Amino acid sequence: MSSTFADLGTPNDLLRALSARGIKSPFPVQELTLADALAGRDVSGRAPTGSGKTLAFGIPLVARLGRAKSRRPLGLVLVPTRELAAQVAGELEWLGGPSKIRVATVYGGVSYGPQRKALKRGVDVLVACPGRLADLIGTKDVVLDSVEMVVLDEADRMADMGFLPAVRKLLDLTPNNRQTLLFSATLDGAIDSLVQRYQKDPVRHQVADNPDHALNATHYFWKAEGDDRIRLIRDIVRATGTTIVFCRTKRNADRVATRLEQAGLSTATIHGGRSQGQRERALRDFTNGKVEALVATDVAARGIHIDSVACVVHYDPPADTKDYTHRSGRTARAGSTGIVISLVSKGQTREIARLQRALKLPNGVTPPSVKDLSSENRVTEKREVVAPSQRHREPARETKRRETPKRETPKRETSKRETSRHKSPRPQTSRRESPRPDNGGTPQGVVKWFNVGKGFGFIAPESGGDDLFVHFSAIEGNGHKSLKEGQKVEFEVGPGRKGEEARTVKVV
Repeated sequence: MSSTFADLGTPNDLLRALSARGIKSPFPVQELTLADALAGRDVSGRAPTGSGKTLAFGIPLVARLGRAKSRRPLGLVLVPTRELAAQVAGELEWLGGPSKIRVATVYGGVSYGPQRKALKRGVDVLVACPGRLADLIGTKDVVLDSVEMVVLDEADRMADMGFLPAVRKLLDLTPNNRQTLLFSATLDGAIDSLVQRYQKDPVRHQVADNPDHALNATHYFWKAEGDDRIRLIRDIVRATGTTIVFCRTKRNADRVATRLEQAGLSTATIHGGRSQGQRERALRDFTNGKVEALVATDVAARGIHIDSVACVVHYDPPADTKDYTHRSGRTARAGSTGIVISLVSKGQTREIARLQRALKLPNGVTPPSVKDLSSENRVTEKREVVAPSQRHREPARETKRRETPKRETPKRETSKRETSRHKSPRPQTSRRESPRPDNGGTPQGVVKWFNVGKGFGFIAPESGGDDLFVHFSAIEGNGHKSLKEGQKVEFEVGPGRKGEEARTVKVV
């Protein structure tokens, strides 16, 4: 299939919003489900995380819903975790911006006050975790009798976490004539019972037989002992870019983050011992490029939905193959590439050998070779999405989150870029001449577009040729750490991971 978003029935205002994000072509799950969802049919979609589900249901939500009354949302998205709720809402906010769609999140771990105020003002689309939503229904802060469209995202995980009884009670409070979209990595067992009970003649779509997209990454198993692992992670991050480091315990995660800071990396930590505000801030800083490495525990693994993660490092080995897959699934999302590196000590080789056999991964443990990483395809900044889910992902509640990145000096010279099927506006060519002005002076150009939240964009050189990638760390002068479309800039040209890119960029 090779349909465009327009072919699938996406309204013009949403086409413009997608184009502004550099999103040109639908991912498979979007291509399969959008036409049916926009037509008002119930849809059951089997698709892994990171495959583009958020736009698959976000476009129909924004396109089909109107203005809601106080405390009576028209659209309801149920998700298993607070982090996913915030990230989904962030996607819906930019997508529904031109239509002035009001989006709010409700989940535990934070105060009820702001959530109650948002519901009272009126919310068109409510993104919620089942527990907190049930509490707010009990206090009559929200009523579900006007809901026209329900989305169950990551239904399999809600089943794993024991949320299905609560989900059923919530669905029973919505009108029978609602439209229901369900997305899950599996559609059997308990999930099939939801389909049978709450969907009417649903259209079923399956993106892939193997939901473990993490296995599409390049996997390395390297020998590493003691403090050598900290130095090795530092070198890995500098070679690959955005990296998530997984540890088994909260204490070890905090310790590793501290040691990495001492080694010269900027880090953030996320685990069950952190407050919701701290976790949101850590994810936001990591997503926006303010920190280079995110150190996390297994508890947080499936709650992290960030595209454009270049590398995952297993500092401590996972407990089993399922944890390995969940951790590793934070990279190689939405059709992009990724790198997964396990640091293995002498006493862990048998455990790792069993894991390799079970997942049919390359056998053996080899000495570290960071230089091999330089030849790997990096994840190019697709985000926000970039990816589908994308591409974005900042906490929805943080409408003002697109702050100017504050790091003045990058830790490494190469910029962080990620690659995805959602190609950047710049045509890819193997080789080209540096854009130099005829008079031999400093090259100049015009900003084609710039994503403030992600901290990158593209410049169209006045001398012609392909657009040049620019990262916020390359912007200089007068405190500028972001650019605006149409601004005239001067710059130098230097080598990047995928070709030449703009350096020492100054607003003229």
